[in-house]
Amino acid sequence: MTVVVEHPMLIEETQAEEKNLVACETNELVLDGGFKVPDPKALVSVDGFDAPEINSYGISFRDYDAETERTKIVEEFYRQNHLNQTVDFVKRMREEYGKLNKVEMSIWECCELLNTVVDESDPDLDDPQIEHLLQTAEAIRKDYPNEDWLHLTAFIHDLGKVLVHPSFGGLPQWAVVGDTFPVGCAFDKSIVHHKFFKDNPDYHNPAYNTKCGLYSEGCGLENILISWGHDDYMYLVAKENGTTLPPAGLFIIRFHSFYTLHKSGAYTHLLNEEDEENMKWLKIFNKYDLYSKSKVRIDVEKVKPYYLSLINKYFPQKLRW
Repeated sequence: MTVVVEHPMLIEETQAEEKNLVACETNELVLDGGFKVPDPKALVSVDGFDAPEINSYGISFRDYDAETERTKIVEEFYRQNHLNQTVDFVKRMREEYGKLNKVEMSIWECCELLNTVVDESDPDLDDPQIEHLLQTAEAIRKDYPNEDWLHLTAFIHDLGKVLVHPSFGGLPQWAVVGDTFPVGCAFDKSIVHHKFFKDNPDYHNPAYNTKCGLYSEGCGLENILISWGHDDYMYLVAKENGTTLPPAGLFIIRFHSFYTLHKSGAYTHLLNEEDEENMKWLKIFNKYDLYSKSKVRIDVEKVKPYYLSLINKYFPQKLRW
């Protein structure tokens, strides 16, 4: 399925060209099934989201070298992650969790379950996850008020983190959260804490340690194995439960932690044309996903009816997880 995007723009780029929200020429995102999304530059509110420069610890976002109370926790997390994320491991996890036979529950029930989780890989955040979900979704909702699919995508993008819960087998955090990256080809040096890959068995496997490894240039991200975690799991849950979210929403869910691609520009040789189009939406989303982490509290009960209406629109009442 293909998303045709006519150069979506980040908020600051839009405001540099347009001081006020004005009508633009008709440039639409045309999605399969007749789903149409106007050009993002025509949708941004006048007082768009302003990204802060520091996180709640007073340092730059995603600064893995800064000394904070979470530094050692994050570093140990990535040591285990980079040691264990192999081709064989990812294949086993996709086979096991792709059965979707752990739990049956609604999206909102999953949100409440996730509220007990704190992400050990994140140097910027130590709040319950539902706070981050709502911060991200509400920031996007403000700037893209008519794109309800994007609001919901933001709200559910991290729900796969319930994999750490006993009901889902209680996976260790290194198998659930953190930056994702392809397995089956060389680990790019831009991946955070790359030094720990030297103990990963795939690092020394000649079938896996070349630029393309198991893949070919332009093969498309749908044909690669990505390190196992909440991104890929939530993608499987949404897809197999018949969500009507557009392909761009599923792409965001699956690859929002693939920072070495959308922040560092690595692995672009694997992208196909569909990926290139979806990347435009992912980069828009990522700004809110990263920089909306703050101590600003969201009134859950106030916004709950809105998100329940979106869940009912795009998902069945109960999902297999």
